[in-house]
Amino acid sequence: MAKTSHTEAAEHHENAAKAHRTAAGHHDKGEHEKAHAHSTTAHSHSTKAHTASQAAHEKSSSSPKK
Repeated sequence: MAKTSHTEAAEHHENAAKAHRTAAGHHDKGEHEKAHAHSTTAHSHSTKAHTASQAAHEKSSSSPKK
């Protein structure tokens, strides 16, 4: 099954959320360098999710209505 742009966006959102939770855990333990690294990863996934979401919405809004 081909990955739809909505599915791709959802996966990036999930990865961003996971990285944010991991960053928060490291922050709570005082591991600020590790927290920063996971925050950077989370930001990257969030950016990819945003781009994929825009593509998905543009594609779905330009699709012929059934």
